[in-house]
Amino acid sequence: MHPVLAKTFGGLSPASYVRHFLFGLLFPGLLYMASGSRTFPPAVWAFALACSVLYPYARFAYEGVVGYVVGRNAFLTSATVLLFTKFVTMGGCWLFAPVIAPLGLAWLYWHHRDANR
Repeated sequence: MHPVLAKTFGGLSPASYVRHFLFGLLFPGLLYMASGSRTFPPAVWAFALACSVLYPYARFAYEGVVGYVVGRNAFLTSATVLLFTKFVTMGGCWLFAPVIAPLGLAWLYWHHRDANR
């Protein structure tokens, strides 16, 4: 594998990538269930596949930014609010994965490039 690809797409641990990828499959599944008897154009499913593949990198970028902003603070809230917020942020990361994931990939490249020096 090319070193740039290994430092970016291979930058997440396999366990982390698979975990987030499986969570990312939740949204095409919901899209499929909501479609009922209607069929979507192939472009919609291609977009859904791209979002699902890129979702782990988008989530990595999102969690990095939130971790930087929030720091080590903890927030006390109900489980309902927490799960709703989590679902909304996961949906946003999935939907905008083609835009957010390049930031996560650049971050991974920069991190692994500096680690190898």
